[in-house]
Amino acid sequence: MSHEFDVVVIGGGPVGENAAGYAADAGLSVALVEAELLGGECSYWACIPSKALLRTPQAVADARRLPGVTVGFDPAAVLERRTSFTSNWDDAGQVEWAEEAGATVLRGHGRLTGERTVEVTSTDGAPTTVTARRAVVLATGSVPVTPPAPGLDTVRFWGSREATSAKEIPRRLGVLGGGVVGCEMALAFARLGSSVTLFNHGPRVLPNAEPVASERVADGLREAGVDLRLDTGLDEVAPGPGDAVVLRGGGDTVEVDRLLVATGRRPASDGLGLDTVGVSTTDRGAVGVDDSGLAHGDWLYAVGDVNGRAPLTHQGKYQARIAAHAIAERAAGRTPGTAPWSEDTATADHHAVPQVVFTDPEVAWVGHTADAARRDGRDVRVVELEIAVAGSSLTADGWSGRMVAVVDRDREVLVGVTFVGPGVAELLHAATIAVVGEVPLGRLWHAVPAFQTISEVWLRLLETYRAG
Repeated sequence: MSHEFDVVVIGGGPVGENAAGYAADAGLSVALVEAELLGGECSYWACIPSKALLRTPQAVADARRLPGVTVGFDPAAVLERRTSFTSNWDDAGQVEWAEEAGATVLRGHGRLTGERTVEVTSTDGAPTTVTARRAVVLATGSVPVTPPAPGLDTVRFWGSREATSAKEIPRRLGVLGGGVVGCEMALAFARLGSSVTLFNHGPRVLPNAEPVASERVADGLREAGVDLRLDTGLDEVAPGPGDAVVLRGGGDTVEVDRLLVATGRRPASDGLGLDTVGVSTTDRGAVGVDDSGLAHGDWLYAVGDVNGRAPLTHQGKYQARIAAHAIAERAAGRTPGTAPWSEDTATADHHAVPQVVFTDPEVAWVGHTADAARRDGRDVRVVELEIAVAGSSLTADGWSGRMVAVVDRDREVLVGVTFVGPGVAELLHAATIAVVGEVPLGRLWHAVPAFQTISEVWLRLLETYRAG
């Protein structure tokens, strides 16, 4: 095997796969280094299995909102379907894809040992040194953050991996953390049959979302049977009888069979040998980059969660495409562009990051929330309205949703849009296009929504805005 490649990518999750695939498409030779399963966190322990756990119970909940419908589901079948989406945690298919795309897969832990040089240590401890003629791309993702809860180190607890790969449904589940993972998994397990208690240190779940979205998600969790304890952290964690865990917080004691700790993640930059090339990280471990993903010199890139810019799978894949194009440009003797919205700049990271939280109701937003826009110094007008159109009424009895639009007053363009309601994820891409394209509201009048779709809310937004 040759030990020299044009590009060496460390990390074989979706982001690293994208970087490798696009570099290979540009005619560059690529090595893809992965210490665990090729396909990474998202494919086996995060986005894919978590949504598989949520989907069947959500479909049943949606059906039950129509009169005359009687339907149920088998939790064991949900777990089985989840496992099918992870290929039973076997990455043979992903390896085949990578090799067909033109990448050489190297199994082991990769770390920098000098400029353009990576040492790959296999599972049996054998080291191999590979050299990158053009670039090294760091795509190592993120790792969970464990809070300093007293006694947490005395019990066995779940992280997100253990929750999404669970082989059985615990009778009683405790969840610490009201972010995306905490809310989604609390809902999933409550619907799969667990008695769920969620502790959230702050006053609202999903603190980065619009307040109305947080409120409605909290109501949805309670409706699903989750015992939601806001402004309540864990004062103490202790072993209980058998395998049980005792949780003490807010002056109360709760006994659970499993505890899920979902208190956030940080960039996975430890052990990458960054010091060997003079690169430091932020306090949270993020590798600083420019808009092309370049971290150091003209050869070291960092894309995805490891750079801390927009820690979402789709944004990481976007950054990987940008970085691969910039690498190919340099390889061809050209200077990558720096203009906003060019093929070599990840401008959307600053202005138009879309995100969906698959709770019930769903939350989908892109760009700035109202508070974030004001902190950014923007003069904005916020339009908030109920999503009440023919399409939503026909979708389900009692369908309820909300839209929050953040408009730049000077340019009369959208800089942020939030939807909260059942199934609103499918509304998000239209909003993303409007924000990225900076489409004037006057022009949006001519984007006519089809009758009997929930997208008619766009017309209601424009009418409300014009009415002042």
